[in-house]
Amino acid sequence: MRYVIVCTVKGEAGEFNNNLRKELFKKYKTKSSKLPAHFTIKAPFEYDGNIEELEKCIEDFWKEEKPEAYSIEGYDHFDDRVIYMNVNMSEEGKKMHDRLIDKMSLVPYIDFTKKDGKDKTFHITLATRMHKPLFNEVFDYVNQYPCKFKCKFDNVSIYKFEDYTWKLYKEFIG
Repeated sequence: MRYVIVCTVKGEAGEFNNNLRKELFKKYKTKSSKLPAHFTIKAPFEYDGNIEELEKCIEDFWKEEKPEAYSIEGYDHFDDRVIYMNVNMSEEGKKMHDRLIDKMSLVPYIDFTKKDGKDKTFHITLATRMHKPLFNEVFDYVNQYPCKFKCKFDNVSIYKFEDYTWKLYKEFIG
C-alpha cells in the first residue's frame, strides 16, 4: 500500500489553496495534488504491512503536544516546475515538527530524506510539472492574489492511495 502523511490546511487558507488549484487547472491545465491543501510531513511511501505502530506513534505524539502557529505569506517556486504558497513555520511549530520526525523515525518502515525530513522547505503546492513559458504565466497569475493567512499546525493525517486517488485513512487532531 502507498501512504502519505500530511498536515491538512483548513479554514480560509485551505479553501483558498483548493480553489486556486482548481482555477489554475481550469485556466492553464496545470497539475497538482489529489490531496486537499496540505504541507507534507512524510512523502509517499510503500508499506504492505499493518501500520498500527505508526498510528500509535502519531496518537502518542499528540498526547504530549499542543497545536502551534504558522503563517502563509506569498508565493515561491522550485525551479520553473512547481509553484507554492510559502509557509513560515513558527519556531515552536518547527521544534514540534522536528519532535514528530524524531518519533516517526523510530518506526522501522519510515525513512526520511532531505525533502521530507527536518530540513524540508515547508510549502503548500499550487501547481506542478510545468514547462518554462507556462510557469512564468502561472506565477504572474497567482501573484495577483494576496496570500496571507495565520494557521495552526493542529493535525496529522495519513492518506492511503486507493482507486487512483488519495483517501483519508486516519486523522489525528492536536
